Amino acid sequence: MKRKSQDSQSRLPDNTAVKQQQLPAYRLQLSAKEILSGFFATGVFCLGIGIILLLSAKSIKEIEINYTEKCANCAKLRENAANFAKECACSIPFYLSEAMRGNVYMYYKLYGFYQNLYRYILSRSNSQLVGTDIKDVTNCSPFKNSPNGTPIAPCGAIANSIFNDTIILSYNLNSSIHIKVPMLRSGITWWTDKYVKFQNPSSHNLSSAFAGTTKPPYWPKPAYELDEEDPGNNGFINDDFIVWMRTAAFPTFKKLYRRLHRVQHFTEGLPAGDQVYLHHDNPKVSEKRRLWGDSTGNQSDKHRRQEEQEKAILKCQTLESKLVNLAREARKSEGGDCQDREE
Repeated sequence: MKRKSQDSQSRLPDNTAVKQQQLPAYRLQLSAKEILSGFFATGVFCLGIGIILLLSAKSIKEIEINYTEKCANCAKLRENAANFAKECACSIPFYLSEAMRGNVYMYYKLYGFYQNLYRYILSRSNSQLVGTDIKDVTNCSPFKNSPNGTPIAPCGAIANSIFNDTIILSYNLNSSIHIKVPMLRSGITWWTDKYVKFQNPSSHNLSSAFAGTTKPPYWPKPAYELDEEDPGNNGFINDDFIVWMRTAAFPTFKKLYRRLHRVQHFTEGLPAGDQVYLHHDNPKVSEKRRLWGDSTGNQSDKHRRQEEQEKAILKCQTLESKLVNLAREARKSEGGDCQDREE
């Protein structure tokens, strides 16, 4: 009995304020005046932050050039499937009334491109993109392997449909001298994407690291030739590739394309004056977008449903017209019978 009493006493918590839950407590007792003053102070603070953000947003200068209709010759060229391998270029002159001071960024904007499709988002290999297994194409349907069975790197529909148009901006220094605006291809991605989520396979030679794989079907060159001038911007760590691989949530979206290199005539930003926007529609862009729509089955299913609906409507209209004609003939026959009976 003594042992049991000693054991039970040893399991008791210490006689301290913390373990015995005897700490002093404080309960707020705010009056209506204090609550209202705190509420209005929070409102004034949020209003001030909103005004600052609004003023900073209005101070940003933006110019948008839509080359969909102005470069219609490229769209007509792509209408013929035999011309998908040909390049097409167009130039759009414009005038910049005010100089853009400070850092200048160039974006490309797409309309009606659904990067939020479930099958599209899943069509990628994270183990491949992080450089651990270059031949892992498990989740990359329908762009897993080439027709001869070689794994594709990078695989998947997202990588295959990369935006590969070339955009060049030139500045007219005077009537006879045209200067190409220097734009940087690097430094346009998130830090975590560049150094954590995307890594090249470990190898002394990048081309040998991709041995045993092939490029995506609609890429003009393999991943290890995306930027041969800058090894830190080549392969899976290419900024243009990383920006495209971060899928957009809405069908109309903008992605960062270039940033101004502030040297020579552009140290203070982009000067005012005559500018020329050069757009090069590289091969396979229109084709790959069209083919991705077909590969998902969404476009073909949509057209098939529309055709079935049209056929059903035509059938209903035909049956309706037949029923109307039968009703008219029945009425005529009934009218003739009634006249015969009266006679």
